[in-house]
Parts: sequence; structure tokens; C-alpha cells
Amino acid sequence: MNKEGSLTINSENIFPIIKKWLYSDHDIFFREAVSNACDAITKLKKLGMIGEYEIPEDQKFEVHVIVDAGAKTITFSDNGIGMDAEEVDKYINQIAFSGAKDFLEKYKDKANDDQIIGHFGLGFYSVFMVADRVTIDTLSWKAGSVPVHWESDGGTSYEMSDGDRDQIGTTITLYLGEDSYEFSNEYRAREVLEKYCSFMPVPIYLDVVKEEKEEPVEETAREAGEQTAEAETSSDENAGEKADAKTESGEKKPEEPKPINTVNPLWNKHPNECTEEEYKEFYRKVFHDYKEPLFWIHLNMDYPFNLKGILYFPKINTEYDSIEGTIKLYNNQVFVADNIKEVIPEFLLLLKGVIDCPDLPLNVSRSALQNDGFVRKISDYITKKVADRLSGMCKTDRENYEKFWDDINPFIKFGCLRDEKFSEKMKDYIIFKDLSGKYLTLPDILKENEEKGQKNKVFYVTDEKEQSQYIEMFRKEGQNAVILKHTIDAPFITHMEQQNQEIRFMRIDADLTDSFREEVKEEEKEALQKDSDSLKEVFRKALNNDKLEVKAEKLKDASIAAVMTLSEESRRMQDMMKMYGMSGMDFGAPSETLVLNLSHPLVQHVLSHKDEDVTLFCEQIYDLAALAHGSLSPERMSAFITRTNEVMMKLV
Repeated sequence: MNKEGSLTINSENIFPIIKKWLYSDHDIFFREAVSNACDAITKLKKLGMIGEYEIPEDQKFEVHVIVDAGAKTITFSDNGIGMDAEEVDKYINQIAFSGAKDFLEKYKDKANDDQIIGHFGLGFYSVFMVADRVTIDTLSWKAGSVPVHWESDGGTSYEMSDGDRDQIGTTITLYLGEDSYEFSNEYRAREVLEKYCSFMPVPIYLDVVKEEKEEPVEETAREAGEQTAEAETSSDENAGEKADAKTESGEKKPEEPKPINTVNPLWNKHPNECTEEEYKEFYRKVFHDYKEPLFWIHLNMDYPFNLKGILYFPKINTEYDSIEGTIKLYNNQVFVADNIKEVIPEFLLLLKGVIDCPDLPLNVSRSALQNDGFVRKISDYITKKVADRLSGMCKTDRENYEKFWDDINPFIKFGCLRDEKFSEKMKDYIIFKDLSGKYLTLPDILKENEEKGQKNKVFYVTDEKEQSQYIEMFRKEGQNAVILKHTIDAPFITHMEQQNQEIRFMRIDADLTDSFREEVKEEEKEALQKDSDSLKEVFRKALNNDKLEVKAEKLKDASIAAVMTLSEESRRMQDMMKMYGMSGMDFGAPSETLVLNLSHPLVQHVLSHKDEDVTLFCEQIYDLAALAHGSLSPERMSAFITRTNEVMMKLV
């Protein structure tokens, strides 16, 4: 048989598109070629199961990827179903027919399609992204089949003739283009195979052709004579073995390593069959993260769609680590992509895990998804399973739930912000850590604060160090607050306020509640206001700031000279402006308020000497209050240190 022709294409000429633009990552041809080889083996196994083909007892099904850096070639070889001339003509020469689809149609009543990977007719042609020439040598499983040799140089023409393959299966050889030589390198090939093929269902071997060391040019007569004698006395069998070990060039031989993949990944097992150590080892192997995960969720669903997977909640050091995870998506153990948002809810992209869903409606390159209702159902299912696991842990294993809370609460809060259904499921399982380290639900906090005269208010702390003075004031008055120090907390509390219009979150330095003030009699209020006005004028003059907000009040804690407050609205506005790069712009919002304590001797001294120069006292009181509220600018900090030294010198 000899045949030449042009490739038949179902639509317009799409070969250049296939070659250059179909796949965003050119290394993906490894995945396509290996998965096609796995398909071929799976098909032959199916034929054996239904009695169409008798598989030899000692048959070992394998895929071999052979890289030859010297020859700049990559070879993909399988011992699967093979093809005859008619099938090569149909599945290779007529682009966009799918061999897997045709196989399933023919045997739909005898075999299920769970393990047939290929659903697309263009995967084979991805090899032309890197190869200048491609050859196929194949022999069909059918009795009496003639082996076929096919080759093409990447244009739209091919040559097909009788081949010389004597074993059932297919070998595809890629003669790499100049800009793709890297893929024939052993380490580059191993890297790509581990990326795409680590869990394919057939053992995959990476074979490396290495050049033998050349013999020395000069030999002694004795050495030459010994070698001649050895050659003459060698058995024919020995000589045959040496010949078999060589390639066409006679100078190289392949080395066969261990399989690079795990054919039965952990997610395929039932959760009851998996040990804790197996889950941890799988996590370390796949994600190269040697910090143990907090816990995991094993997904195992057969109806209404097939989905398996494992989602890990990693331990996060929020001070140094970015909260970013990796969800690897597989289709029948073939790696598709990382973090496809159509399938995986956005907030779960913070996790690490694997999801294998053979039912995914992938497009032709297997690298993107069609947006349809089915994909949404998968996303909803994953969300539900995560919510069920978290709520179940809160109800039945509260101790561990609290132990993990500091690490997992960013995930949960982000989920509530992004997914209304998730928020509804989790609303009763949001907990808050208070100043004593105790975990409380929102109803617990509201009830406690209402008993203390703070109805529908939740006080919170964002930085225990910066807000330590306010925390101490709260503790002295028996008030409580919760700790909200994650970046996600700012939008989350706004979300909670929107969910319940009556609730109001306030940072503990937003204002001073009545519980911190001494009770003022009616007849004292006028004098108090007069003192407040006087101090405002003195401090504005001393600090050269005519916009400074100043209040004077009698606080119960006489050890505090002054505190700084910033209304919740103003602070949230400032945070928002920082987020959008608008800090420093004046929107007319009030600045911080300096609250002076009339019960403190220093404030009384300023008040009684207001007609004298009390600049040093005013500046020192202001800076101390500002330090307790956060920090000073570099200029003010330098002035504060210098001034403090001056004050101390006056005591010497």
C-alpha cells in the first residue's frame, strides 16, 4: 500500500491555527500524546473485557516516552489498540474526528466510557507545535492487519504506506523544530510529564537515549588482539543481544527508569480506605508544601455527575504568606489546568487540592470550559460539601474548629463575601475570638454587650499592640471586644452589617462610651463645656493646627491624660481611600479627635496656665495620645524624642 494526499479538514483550513494558537502552553503536547496512548491501551483492555480480544496473561500495558537529545527527537510508544490503514485515514487524515467518540458509539452497549480520556479529535495535532516532522508506526489489534507507516512535515500533506511494526500498538516520533529542542532534554521532559501525567491510569516510563562513551582512538596491539579474540568467541546470541540494545545509529541505547506516574491516585479511593498519613503524604507530594494541612475534605460523588477530589485547608502564616492556593483540575486523571474559576468557587481557590471530574464539558483544547448550567452545578456541589464539612465540625468538634479558626476564617469570610449560598449556610458558624481568647458567636456577643448597655454594638480590635491602651480601658470597665486583624475583616464586617441593619461594628478607638466617663451632674455641664472650649483653643494654638478636634471630658481612669479617637465612618473612609490609592485626599471627613481627661493633673495644669506658654505640655500630651492610637510621622517622632529628653533634663 502506498498513498499520498492532503489532509481532509471538516471546516476551513485550521491547521495553522492548531499549530500556533490552539494551545496556550506548547508543552501541552506531552499531555495530548500520552493521554492518546493511555486511551489506546484502555480501549484494548475494554475489548479484552467484553471478549472481543484475548489479552495474553503476561501482558503488561505501558506507555513509553523516549527522549533523544542527540537526535532531537521524542517518541511516544504504546501497546494499545493500534490502527489499521482505514482508521489512520479516518482519525489522522481527517482532522477533527474523534477516535474515542467513535469507539464509544460502537461499543456503547458493552462498555462504559468512564476511562476513555479522549473526547476531542485535535489532540494529536498539538505535536506539530514543536515538531517539523512527525511519523506514526502502528499495527491494529484486528487479526490480519497490515502495519501502517504515516508521516507529515506539518503542512497539509502526508504520506502513508505499509509499515514494519510487528507488535500491536502505536509509536509516534517527533522530529523537533529548532526552537523546541529543549523538550528532548531528559530533565525538561520529566518536568513536563510530572506536570501533566502524574496520575494517568497507565504506567508511563521516561526512557532516555544516551550516547555511549567513544573508545580511545589509539589502542595497543595487545588490547586490539584481545578484543578481536573476544569478538570471535562471542556467541551469536550474545551478538544478537548487543544488536538489540542499539538504535539505528548503532551508537546509543535507551535506559528504562521507573514509572513517573501513580496510576491509582488517592482521590480515587473511598475516604474510609485512606489513612491520615496517606492524605498528608499526598499533600506534600503534589503541592511541595511541608507544613501539614489543617484538615481536608474528600469529595466522592457518583450522581448526578461523577466527581472525586481532595481539598486541603493549608496552614497559613498571614504575616509572610500570600493567601493563595492551587486547585488542580483533572479529567479522568489527565491534568487539565490549575484554578479554573468556572468549576471551582472563587473563594475556594485559596485552598489547595485536586478535583477529578470526567463529566466536565471541555472545549477542544481541554484548557477551558464551556459556561453552562452543568458546570454551575459542580461548583454549587463543591461549595455545599465545604459548608457541610465546616458546619459539621463546628457542631460536633468545636474544640478543633476553634483551634483551626485563626487559619480558616479568612477562607470562610471570603466565601461569605463571594457566595450568597455559602454565606447563608455559614452564618450561624462564624465565631469571634474575644480579648480573653474565648470564642463567641455573634448572638453571644450581642447579648453580652446589651447587658452592659451597648445594644446591637460589637467592639473590635485590629492591632492588639497599637490599641493596647484602649484594650486596657475596656478591661478595667468590664467591656469586651473581639479581635479582627485580617485584611478580609474590613469588608466582612460591612457585609455583616448589610445582612443585619441593626448591628454596628465599632473599633474600640472609634469613640468613648458612657461607661468610661464619670457621671456629670446637670449643673456641671456648662462649666465642662467652657473648659473644653478653652482647651481646644490652647491646643490648636500650641500645635499650630486650627482644624484639630478637641474635647475635654472627665474620665473614670485618672491615669490617662488623653486619648485619640477616630469615628468608625472616617476610619473606614480612610481605609477605602488607601485601598484605591487615594490616601491624602481631603473629602471633608473629620480628622482624629483628641479627648482630654479633665481628671488628669497635666490637663488641669494646662487649663490653669492657659495664658502662659504651655506648648511643651500640649505637644507632649498630643504625641503620647497619638502614639497610643497608632504611630507618629517620622518628623513628629524625632521631635517627640528630642522633647522627651528636654523634659527629663528638667528633672535632673
